[in-house]
Amino acid sequence: MDVADLLTSAGINIAICVVLLTLYSILRKQPGNACVYFTRKLISEPIEGSGDLNCLTRFVPSASWIARAWQATDEEILAVGGLDAVVFMRIVVFSIRVFIIAAIICLFLVLPVNYNEHGKWCYEHKEIHAEPLEVFTTASVKEASKWFWAHCLALYLISFSACALLYFEYKSITQMRLAHITGSPPNPSHFTVLVRGVPGSPVNSYSESVEQFFSTYYAESYLSHQIVYGDCTIDKLVKDAEKIYRMLKTINPRSLDRSFPNCLAGETTHSFMVLNHRADRVLRSTSMDGLHPRHSKKECPAAFVFFKTRYAALVAAQVLQSSNPMLWVTELAPEPHDVYWSNLSIPFKQVWFRKITTLLASVVFMLVFLAPVTLVQGLTQEYQLDQLSRSLPLLEGILKQNFIRRVVTGYLPSVILMLFLYTVPPTMMLFSAMEGTVSRSQRKRSACIKVLYFMIWNVFFVNVLSGSIISQLSAVSSFTDIPIHLAKAVPAQATFFTTYVLSSGWASLSCEIMQPYPLFYNLFLKFILRKDQDPSHCALTFPHHTEIPRLLLFVLLGFTFSIMAPSILPFLLVFFFLAFLVYRNQILNVYVQKYDSGGEFWPIVQNATIFALLLTQVIALGVFGIKRSPVASGFVIPLIVLTLLFNEYCRQRFSPVFTRRPAQILIEMDQQDEKLGRKQEIHNQIRSAYFQNPIISFQLSNNANWSMSSNTSLHHGDEESNCGMELSRPSREGALGSNLTPVYRGQGTLEAGASRFSFLTLYGDEIIAQDALLYL
Repeated sequence: MDVADLLTSAGINIAICVVLLTLYSILRKQPGNACVYFTRKLISEPIEGSGDLNCLTRFVPSASWIARAWQATDEEILAVGGLDAVVFMRIVVFSIRVFIIAAIICLFLVLPVNYNEHGKWCYEHKEIHAEPLEVFTTASVKEASKWFWAHCLALYLISFSACALLYFEYKSITQMRLAHITGSPPNPSHFTVLVRGVPGSPVNSYSESVEQFFSTYYAESYLSHQIVYGDCTIDKLVKDAEKIYRMLKTINPRSLDRSFPNCLAGETTHSFMVLNHRADRVLRSTSMDGLHPRHSKKECPAAFVFFKTRYAALVAAQVLQSSNPMLWVTELAPEPHDVYWSNLSIPFKQVWFRKITTLLASVVFMLVFLAPVTLVQGLTQEYQLDQLSRSLPLLEGILKQNFIRRVVTGYLPSVILMLFLYTVPPTMMLFSAMEGTVSRSQRKRSACIKVLYFMIWNVFFVNVLSGSIISQLSAVSSFTDIPIHLAKAVPAQATFFTTYVLSSGWASLSCEIMQPYPLFYNLFLKFILRKDQDPSHCALTFPHHTEIPRLLLFVLLGFTFSIMAPSILPFLLVFFFLAFLVYRNQILNVYVQKYDSGGEFWPIVQNATIFALLLTQVIALGVFGIKRSPVASGFVIPLIVLTLLFNEYCRQRFSPVFTRRPAQILIEMDQQDEKLGRKQEIHNQIRSAYFQNPIISFQLSNNANWSMSSNTSLHHGDEESNCGMELSRPSREGALGSNLTPVYRGQGTLEAGASRFSFLTLYGDEIIAQDALLYL
């Protein structure tokens, strides 16, 4: 591939980006698309008025979103997206900083050396657009050249700059994580321990076994517990309640006069009578004095155990509870909204088998993916196109055209690979769910690691060793031959990865901001089904498992090709600058924060960046060996050792904070709570935090700006606490033009697994729903 082919690919991607970004700037102004491009704001903030529907400015492109994204501060990102969003943006900022340094060093020091090292000066070369891209790589440098000191110096400068920036970022994010622990309101997860592998007993239920165990061995610190249940009648009741709620929202208020004529006379309607009858049947079959033995099969061998102090929960989570490590397995509980309830019912003894199975499935999936990669690499070779034209005479005339040939060899392969890669994140997310992870953030981190491994192997290594993978591997006779083979293969693939940055980087960011799937779904609902989309139903969380591996792959490409083929760096910088604007816009307007892992994705970034640096140094070592530059090779070895030592220091200094909570900070927080006299209030809150099937779910409660106040009594033993909620919303003009004032109240007594909730839904002065007695 020559420079003209690369420019053709760049021109196509620039045109796609300009068209999509212009279209986005128009579509985001249309009121009907607010649920697509302003989902987070519609859920969390009231939006009054719909603007002037006839205003022509709605159809004029503008760059206001760029200015808004650029001016947003880290404090705003933290407020709307949590620490995970801040950590993600710090990945982008780190990449911009380090590759600005690399671009300055390599474009002005390494690139001229690569271009002029055949004993020719610039005026003896061809015109730039006709030059093959190989003349800008280390492949054009002659053996035993004295100019390899430039490559070695550039490698040192880039490595030291990357390590320094990594250190300051790691230190800053660690401080933010500690502030996240200490600065937030009392978090129920700090007082809660998840217990799995509860042993069965022929006499006691799982709930009784948990209470007996912890009241015996943690008598002073044990507060209460909540057993985990499998699917039962309560799940159906909750789904029915949510379904009825959604149907009521779409009812024309005028029809309520006919449906509920007795409401104005003060009589009570019974729209939830079926719900009540089903709940009464559950109640009659349940012993109110305790869990009946015939219902013990509904209990799972897992429970949330609540402790009086954070330190007590930390100790209980980290010690070995039994002589059998497979029983009474404890860990700190995730946040309530982060709990992945469906996996809690999985027996703990199956977890190790599930992990092995998903690992094997991931490996098989990676091997199957070799087929599309081989297809992609076949299109990048000129002789492959000649064979294809001979096999299919109909294509011979088309493939002879220079423009078509440039598109097929320079643009089409990366697009095909990008389309195949869209299947990877959902597949890895499915594998991570099958592993038995107990929280949604753990599932997303596990999927993130799997996708990252997949991208590094299938996108980088397999493409580098393309076409002759088996022969390449069979030629490696020892471990020391790997740097030599990588040094030969990496510069040869610089052109492919440059076009990959254009297609998978620039174009994918334009698709990300356009949100094509939610947009088409919204248009389908409006114009085909004639329905309005509820923003709470289309709320998306940030896809860390998709975007973090993408960024880290580009970081890997930037480091490995910065010395070998510096021409890739300008395209990478454009990608990271565009990513900075696009992702900030999406965090501020689109993605909804449902939970916050506290920045636990950063260690993945640290390890992947160190791996990229080490791989770059190993490839440089191979290049210097092939080019017979022993002095440069000798200087690379100490750099590898220093990088490993730096990574070990960061692992010892910062990594433990991301896996464990400091006892010193937790004890100080406990002492502060006792001094302020709010321990009892916190204990009351944590008892009600982990309801497995809350009647008013997260989606319903976030459908408007809710105000909460306690008014429900919870009985546990001899203690009583307020843990209910009253949810209300001020009246606002509804979608049908009526003044609707929905009010939801939940109040009652939780005792021995039973709970009575009152549902009062008011439309004007009409009551259309009653109470329900539910079994938990």
